[in-house]
Amino acid sequence: MVEESHVEMRSWRYPPPFDFYDGDVDEVENPERFFGVRDETGRLVGFYYFEEKPPDLDYGLGLRPDLVGRGLGLEFFLRGLAYARERYRPRRVFLHVAEFNERARVVYERAGFEVVSRHVRTFDRFGAVPFLTMADRAGPPAAADAGGRPGSAD
Repeated sequence: MVEESHVEMRSWRYPPPFDFYDGDVDEVENPERFFGVRDETGRLVGFYYFEEKPPDLDYGLGLRPDLVGRGLGLEFFLRGLAYARERYRPRRVFLHVAEFNERARVVYERAGFEVVSRHVRTFDRFGAVPFLTMADRAGPPAAADAGGRPGSAD
């Protein structure tokens, strides 16, 4: 992902309690693991994050705040998942989601993921935050074949 996309993401603001995901909370580490997704007009709509942990893969994602809650999450998630499976060929895919983020958890469950463990991360700004680790059910579910690559990645 290019620096321009990271600059755009720093301005993203979500309503509480989702302000936990605001783009300026933490500095971007390992920018080479981020892939910006742009629409047909070139606007950044979201990002995917992939971290190889052979033979598995950690997957993260985010949608621009004005697109959240509009029913786009499952398709966006599945497109990133299809891209990850094609590019990295992981045995299993894992993701980590803040426990309070019920709507994201529901999207991930609809995509065939299940909770496999829990952990707590501590942040200067938010304190201790419980997280769920979720994993696909031992491989790609048929529903994950949502049709190719995400929008243009930078």
